[in-house]
Amino acid sequence: MLSLPHLLLVLLIVLLVFGAGRIPRVMGDIGKGIRAMREGLKGDEQTKIDDKDKNP
Repeated sequence: MLSLPHLLLVLLIVLLVFGAGRIPRVMGDIGKGIRAMREGLKGDEQTKIDDKDKNP
């Protein structure tokens, strides 16, 4: 498990790699990707339910 010093080290490395200005944009892109993945999974579940209703 990561402890507080490990998390701070990771944060420092991320700041060095991306810079402070790009982090909000990167995090926003990650959030959009996660949202799109969830919506895609919901669409797959709905397709399975629709197919099950059509073939009793």
